[in-house]
Amino acid sequence: MHDADLLDDATMLAFARETKLSETTFVQAGDAEADYRNRIWMMTRELPFAGHPSLGTAVAVARRRGELSARYVQRTPAGLQACEAQLAGRLAKASMLQEPAAFGPELDAAEVLAAIGLTAADVHPELPAQLVSTGAPQVLVALSGAGALARARPSPVLLEALLEQHEAVTVYAAVCHPETGHADARAFFSSPGEVVEEDPATGSAAGPLMAYLAQRSGIAALTIDQGVGMGRPSRLDCSVEGDRVRVGGDVVILAEGTVTL
Repeated sequence: MHDADLLDDATMLAFARETKLSETTFVQAGDAEADYRNRIWMMTRELPFAGHPSLGTAVAVARRRGELSARYVQRTPAGLQACEAQLAGRLAKASMLQEPAAFGPELDAAEVLAAIGLTAADVHPELPAQLVSTGAPQVLVALSGAGALARARPSPVLLEALLEQHEAVTVYAAVCHPETGHADARAFFSSPGEVVEEDPATGSAAGPLMAYLAQRSGIAALTIDQGVGMGRPSRLDCSVEGDRVRVGGDVVILAEGTVTL
């Protein structure tokens, strides 16, 4: 939503719940360092940062300003992130530099896997589960193969408890192939009423996975396929640039409208 400077937190949360989307963004005025402020809300709370809502918002701002190619700096609670957008009609490409990676503790793989309906036998033998953030904490767990990824069926109670314990946004389960620079992933998060959601594309988790594999395997680029099993396939292109990760992909403008509050 554009022109959101006068909206209070309660109104933004209520609007996000009404949309029932993974995230809803509210664009507010910028400052001396940022072109605009991006407020990103799930149905449960405001996020410090998110990937795809940032890419989509950059495209929406460029379209609103009549710019076919644009570079912006957005402000989120996590900090300042540089975003780029190139528009061609209702199609666009966008990318962003996320926050420097923060590596949290390695986690008990059995506990993480139980939360998504798997067992310790499904974990990758050389890649431990870990909490990693490039703006928002994510629980990363590398799986042994595509079969394990397909079988994942989260427990609402265990998933919510795990995410709350680590103040994380998602459990990001992935089958990683560092030798080819490719991964397949699924992202799980909680919504009100002990409902488990699956996200078809999660840029704020793709960035941590890129940073995680760069640290452990030395790769500098990664392509992630996500949402395939949902029938909503997405592809995220990630690369390391200095101490940050760039995440990008395609953006499609589906609808435009006006909201009167």
